[in-house]
Amino acid sequence: MMLSRRDFIRTASVLGASLAWGGRVRASRIPWQERRQWFPEGVASGDPDPDSVILWTRRPFTDAKRHMLTVEVAEDEGFRRVVAQAAAPVTAAADWTTRVLVGGLEPAHVYWYRFTDAEGNGSRIGRTITAPDADDPRPANFAFVSCQSVNEGKLNAYRRMTFEDQRTKPQDQLGFVLHLGDFVYEVVEYPEEVPNRYDRTVYEVVRIPEGGRNGTLHYPLTVDGYRAIYRAYLADPDLQDARARWPFVAMWDNHEFSWQGWQSVVKPGDGGRPGQSVKVAANQAWFEYLPARVAPPSGSLEAFGPPEVKNVPIDQWDENGLGVEPNNLTAIHSLKGYRSFRYGRHLDLILTDQHSYRSADPFSDPTLDKLGGEEFLGMFPEDAMQVLDGGRAFNGGNPPSEVSFGDARVPNPRRSAPPQTILGAAQKAWFKDRLRHSTATWKIWGNSQGAPDFRADPQNLPPGLTKQSWPKNTYASLSSGDYGTAYLERGEIYSLVRDAKITGFAIVSGDRHSFWAGVASAALPPGEFDPVGLIFVGASLSSPGTMEAYEHKLPKAHALRSLFLADRPAGAKPDWTYDMLVKHGVRSCLEYAKTFDLDRARALSNPTLSPHLQFVDLGGHGYATVRLTADEMRTEFVCIPRPVTRSERTDGGPLRYRVVHSAKLWAPGERPRLAQQILEGDPGLSI
Repeated sequence: MMLSRRDFIRTASVLGASLAWGGRVRASRIPWQERRQWFPEGVASGDPDPDSVILWTRRPFTDAKRHMLTVEVAEDEGFRRVVAQAAAPVTAAADWTTRVLVGGLEPAHVYWYRFTDAEGNGSRIGRTITAPDADDPRPANFAFVSCQSVNEGKLNAYRRMTFEDQRTKPQDQLGFVLHLGDFVYEVVEYPEEVPNRYDRTVYEVVRIPEGGRNGTLHYPLTVDGYRAIYRAYLADPDLQDARARWPFVAMWDNHEFSWQGWQSVVKPGDGGRPGQSVKVAANQAWFEYLPARVAPPSGSLEAFGPPEVKNVPIDQWDENGLGVEPNNLTAIHSLKGYRSFRYGRHLDLILTDQHSYRSADPFSDPTLDKLGGEEFLGMFPEDAMQVLDGGRAFNGGNPPSEVSFGDARVPNPRRSAPPQTILGAAQKAWFKDRLRHSTATWKIWGNSQGAPDFRADPQNLPPGLTKQSWPKNTYASLSSGDYGTAYLERGEIYSLVRDAKITGFAIVSGDRHSFWAGVASAALPPGEFDPVGLIFVGASLSSPGTMEAYEHKLPKAHALRSLFLADRPAGAKPDWTYDMLVKHGVRSCLEYAKTFDLDRARALSNPTLSPHLQFVDLGGHGYATVRLTADEMRTEFVCIPRPVTRSERTDGGPLRYRVVHSAKLWAPGERPRLAQQILEGDPGLSI
């Protein structure tokens, strides 16, 4: 339904945006001359709907006055058919950024836009695309990306994405880019302190004003610090080109606030401390630099209007683990990022915030270090993880008094604690309501945290390989902190999908710095394997991942090295058996490391380990694209080599591989099924 002009004005006010309304077509009368140096962070657009989109730029001035820009929106790149023009104020209070909501546009339409200051200095020209109407049957095409640390790598993937999209038929081009978090990294390394990490160069990015420090990691504590990081990241030319070509739909992950932070607790890799003012500062900078349909506290057309808060301890929690300290509540509610979009007949995109409302880490009690043992390289008993995740709700409200591993036992530190929640009560209720009432063909849950179980089967290790034996019939969890170990909450959502007979449910996420493709099941064997949807995780654009860390840090003499790396003779680069460990199990890894015979190794695959997975590449970088039609979801992983240096090629450099996973729309009661096709390159041990 098209908004009336009155409703549009009301919407623009709520979003803290200036507004422009499409109308009579005419040629531009603005004396625009492109002067990119005066608009150093480029232009951007965001959150398109069928008749409007938010436009953004930054034009810094040296005085403290309020200045006016002019924004123009046209149907052609030459601006001979201008459909909207409006004033766009910039002030120091918003770090000279501006947001303009342009309405009265045509659905599924390409538009061009530009900003000009009073002297005729113009921004570069941007391109944006409105969403199709809710009943539009054409396919929905988008890309999803995450984790773009420019401190340790360049963004060649964006150039590849741009290169390919420019050469694609118009009906097959991307409609938007879904950014699933870590748009910036608030922890910054300085090259004179850390010249290299692994085989990467650490690049100069920014010097953080009035920040904190943990070892060689520097991090912001004020809005000026966060702003400096956003400006530094937006100096990247490939990121600027991507933002100028497509509207972005963005959701923050952890690094937009604090590495291991949650609610308003700042935790940059250390014990953590109250950070209510830091959370507000992080929200303000995100609002200023990413154009999105989110409402600032001020209700102002120009500025965020940060609420005043104090950094005080949070020592009272509600029944869901939400800190009820007033400053904490004010800080986390200063910007609500979760929201949803209808994009034609085939896509409802539901975005959630995984950090602002989550409960405390249920796996962090130091007494748990006694379980598992260092020789198992981060493996932790899966059954113990489920106990800790469930808290007082585990086993129908009868949790065990102890958690054990072999002969080791510790008191259950979560026996009286609420079950883990990542979404929080209010957001989860909203999410479930949106999911239940969606009428689109495909219901895509966009979140920044991976959902597939990440486990291994050390119970199948041969006797004597390790000093300690892993308990029989007990799997190991290899990671925590995301939906892969949020067993209770994840199961609640999957049960809704099953019981409400929802089809076309799929999850796209990031954060894991790796590619994953599979199906969504609340439990794996020995539990009931009952897939209700699809799961995809996109690799990082540039940030280092787990596989890279093992390549450089895992000792060659370690007893379990073959589970992660298979060393080839003559100093050749080792093969990534870690992928095989997660997909096929320890027996396959040990066979492959001994013979390098892939068929023999896969013949030893453990069928009960990962029936939910079709693909996992723990060393991948790149992006994913999605195409949704009335009867199929097609997800393509585009993997690039490790992005250490910026490619000078127009296509962004070579590819490692291109793999497609497709699924036909299933009927209620049916199981979703994925088909896999390698289009280009070699995905190695990922299959």
